[in-house]
Amino acid sequence: MQANETSGSTQHFGDSPEARPAERPLGRAIKRGLLNRCPACGSGRLFKSFVKPVENCAACGEDYTHQRADDLPPYLVITIVGHIVVGGYMGTDLVWPLTTWQHLAIWAPITVILSLLLLQPIKGGAIGLQWALKMHGFGDKPEETETETEAAPAYGDRTA
Repeated sequence: MQANETSGSTQHFGDSPEARPAERPLGRAIKRGLLNRCPACGSGRLFKSFVKPVENCAACGEDYTHQRADDLPPYLVITIVGHIVVGGYMGTDLVWPLTTWQHLAIWAPITVILSLLLLQPIKGGAIGLQWALKMHGFGDKPEETETETEAAPAYGDRTA
């Protein structure tokens, strides 16, 4: 990347103070998502049901229809809950000699409850992460038009 040094300050091709994108702090966006709030403004609700995000923020109008927090939240929940439950199981097994049924009665409900409690905030954090990094349509670039997708040959098509 080359810089333009004519004005004394470093500017990159096409950058002007007006053209620079708005600042999107990663930590603040993830924190707002974890609190189930809009990562952009922090005041609108992020979910309309348990893990179904709203289409648009009621406060600032940010569009959430293109978010892709599909598999990351469950993977993170499984990792976190797995570490808590396995650590707790091993710790209690060292202190108290419990039967398998007693451990099952203790740790199965804890696993289900923790999973349900963590899924929505972690999905909100994943949406906040996507918004802050301008992933999956959260960026400033315009969407691809239908004529561009129709003109591109499909993978594996040979027209020769």
